[in-house]
Amino acid sequence: MKMGFLVNPIAGMGGRVGLKGTDGILDKAIEKGAIPVAPARAIEFLSKLADLMANCHFEILTCPGVMGATEAETARISVQVLPMKILKETSAKDTKRAIEFLLSAKVDLIVFVGGDGTAKNIFDAMGGKEQPPVLGVPPGVKMYSGIFAVSPSDAAEAVAAFAESRAELTNLEIMDADEDAIRNDIFSVKLYGYLKGLYVPMRIQGSKQVSPETIDEKENQDAIAGFVIEEMPPEGTFLLGPGTTVERIAERLGVRKTVLGVDIYEKGKITLDVDEKTILDQVKDWKNTWLIVSPIGHQGMLLGRGNQQVSPEVIKRLGKKHIIVVATRGKLESIEGQTLRIDTGDVEIDDMLRGPIRIVTSYKEGVLVQIQ
Repeated sequence: MKMGFLVNPIAGMGGRVGLKGTDGILDKAIEKGAIPVAPARAIEFLSKLADLMANCHFEILTCPGVMGATEAETARISVQVLPMKILKETSAKDTKRAIEFLLSAKVDLIVFVGGDGTAKNIFDAMGGKEQPPVLGVPPGVKMYSGIFAVSPSDAAEAVAAFAESRAELTNLEIMDADEDAIRNDIFSVKLYGYLKGLYVPMRIQGSKQVSPETIDEKENQDAIAGFVIEEMPPEGTFLLGPGTTVERIAERLGVRKTVLGVDIYEKGKITLDVDEKTILDQVKDWKNTWLIVSPIGHQGMLLGRGNQQVSPEVIKRLGKKHIIVVATRGKLESIEGQTLRIDTGDVEIDDMLRGPIRIVTSYKEGVLVQIQ
């Protein structure tokens, strides 16, 4: 098997600092203290892949420097470096040039570390040509496209399944998210196109499904909100995650929250659109603090997509028992296997969260589901 591999080294840097993306605002992200996350995710993927494919013959073609070769060297995995030059600050042009090289080399599979923007660049570079399947390793803030694995480890498992002819090939959605609109709390995502991808059950996240704006859905959200508010300790501090179900809870509390951000609610007042640093600085009593969060429709992602402000350090201080999960019956039914997924970027935190957790699905109603 011949695999192409490329890394967008700045993907995901806007997550913990609350910028909901990095496109066009890298300097601002760095100013807020953002650090690269894609290289570590690339190394995690390559290291896992090397273990899984130890007895298989496969060749990896990758880009020079931080677009692949540096990560491969750290993971101690042998690669062939493409004959292309990159600047210190990489761009979409580098991604597109890398795809041209990989198509010319007739690779069997292309794996990339990046977000929806990188997926769009790859789609554009394909240009309708006969294409090998593509797989995304998630480091980004918002991954609405269906081309991504759940985690770097799952991506490695999917590649191994492909090498052993255990993976199905299917057309997966590439979504175009307007980051400027999202930063202004407007959900603006549309279908951009399709790429051939891998389908391995429970390993591939699928695309986000938007909650329907039906009367039944809104009544279900209202019932959830009523019950959660009844159970909330009046002196508690609450981190309110993204989503319309959590937004309904805020409305019943008499405050406005950001639909796509994380907010802090305490004693009738709300701090809007906070980043990781603000959470860690502002919360004083972690024993009296809870996170209210809802999974992403269809994907079932609970933590690690669109709410990276709730970082591993924040989750560590909260503990699993202080996480309140809410989801309407319709959303829960839309999730594959009715199993939640997490990808915090910290293996120990992921292990701590795995296992059963209760989801509030209506007024005084809930179900136990598994976090994968």
